[in-house]
Amino acid sequence: MTMTQELIILIADDDAGHVRLIKKNLTRAGLHNKVERFENGQDILDFLFRRGTGRKRLGDTPYLLLLDIRMPKVDGVEVLRQVKENAELRNIPTIMLTTTDDPREVERCHSLGCNNYVVKPVDYEKFSDAIRQLGLFIALVQVPEIEPQA
Repeated sequence: MTMTQELIILIADDDAGHVRLIKKNLTRAGLHNKVERFENGQDILDFLFRRGTGRKRLGDTPYLLLLDIRMPKVDGVEVLRQVKENAELRNIPTIMLTTTDDPREVERCHSLGCNNYVVKPVDYEKFSDAIRQLGLFIALVQVPEIEPQA
């Protein structure tokens, strides 16, 4: 099995319509990875840091995180900050996927360690095309397993 087959794509986005489009267009790009969705920043943090009573990440599984900025409870920028500051989680490739194209927001996310910043176009066809291109990019990315810190 190759790395891309094992890779689990985590989507943290409170917009169910966007999530359906993302999944559909990743499939169109040839990605058939398992996708797990989180509706807010707190849920994805609990999953990644293995807190609370809900789902928890597996230790020997490579993940890729698609992260919306504007989410309830904890916003995507704060999720990004916590993930990239954690020695165990910092190598998870994190792609900001958001409607915000403010250059200061883009710079802030890159300075915190995001691997890519994709603006969700308002236009359906452009959004679909952007996600298909993202899917082609993801198919090429080699993702390390999360190594527990001693």
